[in-house]
Amino acid sequence: MKLKKIKRAIISVANKENLKLILPTLKKFNIEIISSGGSFKKIKNMKYKCIEVSNYTKFSEMLDGRVKTLHPKIHAGILNIRNNTKHKKELKKGNIPNIDLVIVDLYPFEKEIQKKNSEKKIIDYIDIGGTALIRAAAKNFNDVTVISDISDYINLKKELEIFKGSTSLNFRKIMSAKAFGSTAYNDSVISNWFNNKLNIKFPEKKTIYGKLIDNLRYGENPHQQSSLYKTGLNLGLKQLSGKKLSYNNYNDIYSALNILNSFKKNEGIAIIKHATPCGVSIEKNSIRCFQNALACDPISSFGGVIAVNTIITKSLAYEINKIFFEIVISRGFKKDALKILKKKKNIRLIDCNKLNLINEHNFLFLGNAFLAQDKDRDLFDKKLKIVTRKKPTLNQLKSLKFAFNVCKFVKSNSIVLVSGKSTIGIGGGQPSRLDSCKIASKKALEFVPEKIQNSVAASDAFFPFPDGIEELAEAGVEAIIQPGGSINDKKVIEAANNAGLVMAFTKIRHFLH
Repeated sequence: MKLKKIKRAIISVANKENLKLILPTLKKFNIEIISSGGSFKKIKNMKYKCIEVSNYTKFSEMLDGRVKTLHPKIHAGILNIRNNTKHKKELKKGNIPNIDLVIVDLYPFEKEIQKKNSEKKIIDYIDIGGTALIRAAAKNFNDVTVISDISDYINLKKELEIFKGSTSLNFRKIMSAKAFGSTAYNDSVISNWFNNKLNIKFPEKKTIYGKLIDNLRYGENPHQQSSLYKTGLNLGLKQLSGKKLSYNNYNDIYSALNILNSFKKNEGIAIIKHATPCGVSIEKNSIRCFQNALACDPISSFGGVIAVNTIITKSLAYEINKIFFEIVISRGFKKDALKILKKKKNIRLIDCNKLNLINEHNFLFLGNAFLAQDKDRDLFDKKLKIVTRKKPTLNQLKSLKFAFNVCKFVKSNSIVLVSGKSTIGIGGGQPSRLDSCKIASKKALEFVPEKIQNSVAASDAFFPFPDGIEELAEAGVEAIIQPGGSINDKKVIEAANNAGLVMAFTKIRHFLH
């Protein structure tokens, strides 16, 4: 167990809220306290004995507080190996006592960058002395206890009570691991802040940071463990009711949120199942919008996730409650709407009004490597190249652009059929683009056959052969939008002309794997 008696502690914390939890215990076991700056003042104001760092080291703070604890008497007291004869002699010669406990948290750099202050002010929140203290104590865990998170005060208190003023080696190791995680996280935030400011998207060394929010019941399957981490101060999601969210729930939620984020303000509804859109609509009337999104694939929508880009009203809540959804996400809920939706006890209601998906990147982990890329945020609203003899109407143009923007959220090869402002058939995730055309057409003919005539279709990538065009034309599609760029473009355009279709090229591809 290797207990270590704590005789002396140094305390330097940015967050001073919970000091009252640990100070009585330190006093109980006659632990001497060294401190500086605001921490020293706080401890003294709470009527506890404390030695100021400058008195302890006989060296005044300097450089506006940038140099306080960076002193040999402090760091030698922490870093010496207690059973090392040479170390003992050096400390005795320098009259340097041991420091057995380091309680330090770091400046709130992450919070500061959210305030959009000046660069000079933000730089002041890069912690040097605190990081050095934490790392020194964490390295010497065999002899020193380090507390880098105020939430661990209660654990330290329990440890000291159980072992009568000492700590166990296992506790010191756990706190050491957490401390290195704390400094690494902080350094990662700082590094990414610099890279973002300098527009360095892919630095030579990339760090990904996250804070644990919750340990989930299991991962994609029951035999897999999983957890949820956040990479900012707030997740931006607020669960208002329902069962605890699972790994798959979060995956579906963020698939839906990415679609919502592509809509204009207060526009659109998306229904998701297994991270795949079942139906999407941008009708202005919320009831019609919901009905059209649902009509695209009512079978797949059952038990899915619905995301609403507006505040849910009483009338919309009634409509939503007619169908079984696992999760309802919206920009807010009217009180009477909440009352209606909560009648289904297990339904998860999520308020995403404070969500911010800006500046995100995509990462794909591949064993001991990972891929990094920009998020596909290109919302196509540019001039199209019409490559067929037949030209689109204004309404067809609007539908084509909507369809193309939706298809980037469908697994490749993706085909999206649209009538007006709503999807009517979605096919994706197939190795063959022809198969995706058949799936999208089949769904449209099954659920909304009256809408497939005069509909439009979007493809996330080029058509390699005319067969996909012929399949869509036979189903009733009258206009197609696609990136173009195939060696068979001429044959594809010829097939569209022979079928009397409109075809537009975007020169932008939207693969999603």
